[in-house]
Amino acid sequence: MCGRFAVDKDTNELIEEFVAAGGDVHDWAPSWNLAPTQQVPIVIESVKTGELVRRLETARWSLVPGWSKELKTKFPTFNARSETAAEKPMFSASVKSKRAIIPATGYYEWQTDPATKKKTPFFIHGPGEETLALAALYSWWKDHSKDPDDPTSWHLTAAILTSDAVDDLLQIHDRNPVPLPREMWNEWLDPSIVGDQELIDRAVEAALPVAGGLEIRQVAPIPYEGEGPELIRPVSGG
Repeated sequence: MCGRFAVDKDTNELIEEFVAAGGDVHDWAPSWNLAPTQQVPIVIESVKTGELVRRLETARWSLVPGWSKELKTKFPTFNARSETAAEKPMFSASVKSKRAIIPATGYYEWQTDPATKKKTPFFIHGPGEETLALAALYSWWKDHSKDPDDPTSWHLTAAILTSDAVDDLLQIHDRNPVPLPREMWNEWLDPSIVGDQELIDRAVEAALPVAGGLEIRQVAPIPYEGEGPELIRPVSGG
């Protein structure tokens, strides 16, 4: 968890919902099959011209720390475990001051039958299809092979924070993302608040009622490169 998710809102809807200024989101369009390393919408806060600004950007879904020599890692970094992120070199700097929200209509999880090993896909989402605010971390990575003034040399990258699954989701998987309640958004995003394990723990605790209220429905097999709202529609009996 979480290896695929959906965002069915367009740029203007996300900006309105998360009270964000428009950022580098000109290429964003709703998607129902987002996978690691693809561009995903992300809400961040940073100081611009002396003022704290909340904005919507797009980021590469797999965090790459600034000290990495290349835009890839030896192991998957699209998720960050809440229990260890504050101490892991890959994520610790982001925990301190580069925390984000990744909007999601819902995410996919596969339940494995212990006898047959068959994997059944499910779509996990909020009641009424409300947009989830998944706790995330981000980092800027610079490609030093390009001219220092080339704006394309900078890459925004991100990871979704995960925790032990709440009881209602354990039947599907032992981990779930951390869906923040609205009252936690400001604190989580504020870069002036130095993040540590205590902040992460409070975010996970605040997310428990939201995670406990998520709904589950069985969906058809997810194609590797398929796209469209039909991917999240329930199958018979799901």
